[in-house]
Amino acid sequence: MAKRNLSLRQKNRIQSIQERRRERAMLKNTISDDELENLTQLGPEVRGTVITNFGAQIDIEGLEGSYKDKIYRCHIRANLEPLVTGDTVIWRHAEPNGVIVAREPRNSELLRPDPYGKLRPVAANVDRIAIVFSAKPTAYSNLIDRYLIASEAQNIQPVLVVNKIDMLEGGEHPYIEQLMADYKTVGYEVLAVSTKTGAGMDELKDYLAAHTSIFVGQSGVGKSSLINQLQPDANILVGGLSEGTDKGTHTTTASRLFHLENGGHLIDSPGIREFAVTNLSDEQIIDGFIEFRPFLGRCKFRDCKHRVELGCALLKASQEGKILDVRLMNYRNILASQDE
Repeated sequence: MAKRNLSLRQKNRIQSIQERRRERAMLKNTISDDELENLTQLGPEVRGTVITNFGAQIDIEGLEGSYKDKIYRCHIRANLEPLVTGDTVIWRHAEPNGVIVAREPRNSELLRPDPYGKLRPVAANVDRIAIVFSAKPTAYSNLIDRYLIASEAQNIQPVLVVNKIDMLEGGEHPYIEQLMADYKTVGYEVLAVSTKTGAGMDELKDYLAAHTSIFVGQSGVGKSSLINQLQPDANILVGGLSEGTDKGTHTTTASRLFHLENGGHLIDSPGIREFAVTNLSDEQIIDGFIEFRPFLGRCKFRDCKHRVELGCALLKASQEGKILDVRLMNYRNILASQDE
């Protein structure tokens, strides 16, 4: 069946319906101030961390007193701003479910537009983002660059994790080896690992220790397998690749926070095949290409589009081998997709 092309009006109508459904589902499991006052045996206000957000209900881990290091299912106080995995909250214990009454300010947040263009947080209070890719499913530098742009815009330190390096033996995937070399040239940390052979896993554990990190990447690149090795108690369902397409199948449906044996915390996020950066300005996008920065503002024309303009500093840098042609092409494609 041919894909149906929807008009802007139809898309807006679908978005409105989805928003109303989401709000109704949330309201069913929120508690008003009056209901909160009527609850008996309500515990004191204590701090906790959001471990998993199921939409209508949330699992939190207690951070204080007798609640410390224990997991509790909670409702959300009405009119409370949206919560995501990694949020620090104020909550009160009750049976059978506690109540989250407030959210503390975030140190950082990873944002992502939904299919309708509305900006939504993915995770909070992370200081490292691990961008996972592999030989299969096919890795795309354009998607990797979108993640890098988002991490640079939100001051979250990125690292590239190349999984399934056992598949690179025999030189069967030179494209992946070229990607690794390219991003090392740009200046990014690149870690090569294999959950099959255990190669590079100790280095990855050391890199993630003492930090709160999030794994992002396409479905099927092995994020869940990596977490199962980093934290054996996780027991995450692992999916394979779809036959015939070599695309990953979704196994993670909600972000979840895990504590690592070597220290640090790790958030697993659902795999995606696209990552929009429509929330960012043109200036933020070009600034997200870190090797471009020394040449910005040096073009002959202030409104230079960095395509064919005379006196373009980026074109000259590309011709002289100071920046990669593929990164300049990705920048142009990402900017063009913003206009669309």
